[in-house]
Amino acid sequence: MKYSALKGIQDILPPDIHIWQKVESTALTIFRKYGFQEIRIPIIESTDIFIRSIGETTDIVEKEMYTFPDKAGRSITMRPEGTAPAVRCYVEHHLYNLPSPQKFFYSGPMFRYERPQKGRFRQFYQIGVEAFGISQPSMDAEIIVMLRNLLEGIGLKEVNFELNSIGCDKCRPDYRNALLNFFKSRLSDFCPDCQRRYELNPLRILDCKVERCIELRQGAPLVTDHLCSECREHFDELIFRLQTLKIPYTLNPNLVRGLDYYTRTAFEVTSEHLGAQKAVAAGGRYDKLVEEFGGPQTPAIGFALGMERIVTLLKENWTEEHPAPKVFIATIGREAEIEGFRIAEDIRAKGFWVEPNYGGASLKSQLRKADRIGAEFAFIIGENELKAGKVQWKNLKKSEQGEAEIKDILTLLT
Repeated sequence: MKYSALKGIQDILPPDIHIWQKVESTALTIFRKYGFQEIRIPIIESTDIFIRSIGETTDIVEKEMYTFPDKAGRSITMRPEGTAPAVRCYVEHHLYNLPSPQKFFYSGPMFRYERPQKGRFRQFYQIGVEAFGISQPSMDAEIIVMLRNLLEGIGLKEVNFELNSIGCDKCRPDYRNALLNFFKSRLSDFCPDCQRRYELNPLRILDCKVERCIELRQGAPLVTDHLCSECREHFDELIFRLQTLKIPYTLNPNLVRGLDYYTRTAFEVTSEHLGAQKAVAAGGRYDKLVEEFGGPQTPAIGFALGMERIVTLLKENWTEEHPAPKVFIATIGREAEIEGFRIAEDIRAKGFWVEPNYGGASLKSQLRKADRIGAEFAFIIGENELKAGKVQWKNLKKSEQGEAEIKDILTLLT
C-alpha cells in the first residue's frame, strides 16, 4: 500500500527548507537584539485555555480546533495558536515575579481544521513573539518595528502594515451597543453563525468571511469612533512613535482580528501577492489575558508570523544559492576509501561539508555525482595517490585541477 500525507499537511523538503532556515536564523538574530528569549511550549494543551482565551464564538473554537479526549477523559486540543499556551506558561512558572518586561519568542507547528488553499494548511508553522509587563505604547511600537526589521532582513519589502485600536473594557460596551443597533434591522439576512454571534459577541460579525455578511456589514460603526480617552491617547502615541521612526502604515478601522483576547492595538501585515489569504503576520495587545489565566494584572502584546506564506513570497525572487558540499572525495579501492573516510573527518572538523564515496561506484560515476550535488571540489584518491601521500583535486566551479600533498589539502579550501 502506498501512503501519502493527510489532506492539508505537507512535507518540507530541500531546497525549500533552506528558505525556512534563513527566516528562522534571521528571526533569532533580530529578536536577540531586542532582548527576546526563546521558549518551547507544548503542542497539546487543555482545551479550556483556548476556549477561555480565543473565545467561544470565534471560528477557531467553533469549527477549527483539533480536540479529543485523552485516556484519562480530559479534553485535549492541539494548539491552534501560540499566545494562550505562552500565557499559561508565563502564569504557571510565575514569570511575572521577574523584572518587566519579560520578552519571549517561540516557533513550531499549529493545527486548525480549515479548507486547504494557497498559504493555508491544517498543520502550519508560526514564529510567535510575546512581551509581558509593559502597558506603554512604546512597547507596541517596538514590536511593530522589530517585525518590520525581520521582514526586511529576509528580503520581504512589498508588504503593508495595517493598524487599528479595538478599545478596552471601558469603551467596548458603547461600541457593542452601536453594533447591535446597526445590525438589528438586517439580522435575518446574515448567516446562521452571525445571527448567533449577534447575541453572544457582535464584534465577531465583523470577522465573518461569508460574502453576503461582508456586504451586509458595510457602513457599520467604526470602533475608532467609540474609543475612550485612554485608548485614544494610547493609539495616538503609537502612531506618533511610528511616524517618528518613519515606519509606513495604513489605518484600517475595520480590523478587529479573529480572537477575543485582543485589547487596544491590533495590526496585520498583508501582501497583495497571496490572493485571498493575504495576511503574513498579525498581532496585538492583550492586557487582560494574564489575569484571566490566574496571574496578576499584566499588560502584554505579541504577534505571530505565518511561515508558509512568508516562504511562498520569498520563493518568487529567491536568489541565494542553496547549500552544497565543499568537497566530494572520490576513491578507488578499499584502502583509498578508508583514507578518504579519514580525510573527510579532518575536513569536517574545520567546519566544511564533505561527502565521501561509500564504495562500489566507478570513478566516472563518482565524479558525475560530485557535479550533480553541486560540490565545489572533488578530491581523487587511488593506489598511486596513497603511495605518494597526495590527492588529485578538481575545482568543479572554476574548471581547475591539480595535485596536492594530503597534509596541505585544507589550504585549497580557504
